[in-house]
Amino acid sequence: MTNRLMPLAVLVAALAFAGMPFVTSFSGFEPSLYPVPQVDPPAQPAGYAFSIWGVIYLWLLVMAAYGVWKRADDPDWAATRPALLISLVIGVAWLPVAEVSPVWALILIWAMLVTALWALMKTPARDIWLLRAPIGLYAGWLTAASAVSIALVGHGYDLAPLSQPVWAVLAISIGLVVAVATLMARAPLLAYAAAVVWALIALIVQNGSAVASVSAVSALGIAVVAGLALMRARRG
Repeated sequence: MTNRLMPLAVLVAALAFAGMPFVTSFSGFEPSLYPVPQVDPPAQPAGYAFSIWGVIYLWLLVMAAYGVWKRADDPDWAATRPALLISLVIGVAWLPVAEVSPVWALILIWAMLVTALWALMKTPARDIWLLRAPIGLYAGWLTAASAVSIALVGHGYDLAPLSQPVWAVLAISIGLVVAVATLMARAPLLAYAAAVVWALIALIVQNGSAVASVSAVSALGIAVVAGLALMRARRG
């Protein structure tokens, strides 16, 4: 692709990605899609938390448009585009797939996460609010969503004799390992950390004292992610 074509491809992918909620009816996994129906799973954040997608969509669109307008030939921006384009294209397919197959949704969202993190690692130190931050917010929420998918599929398909809360704690722990590794690899990543913390707060809201183990691990995760992100930002 020419220098101008790749930025345009990212913009088109971002537009398609942001437009998918308007052409699909997905509003969460149907409990009946799983052999063991997943009703009010403790691994899933409170419903209000998903409003973050509005910010993610808008910020990615601003980033992509600015990239076409002002950074089409910038080699630093160019380094992020292949992985980001792959992630967004997979994201366009994710909602229709999630309506019918939680297993394939799990596979696709992890592919989205890996490629989003790849793009995030390629972001330069400049243009943080126009490049690294929107990709970081996107990748941070994908980190949380990917962990949720593990818990839903793990318990929903009875992959191990574990209860819903145990699957939730296991999945949150996996998500935290990914988050810590990401924060250690690059600084500053405050938008990435903010998305992860947002999800963890919503898990506490969802579970409260009723599922104390999930709330406790989420609270610990908030302290670790927020503390590490701030420390790395100060040093960076």
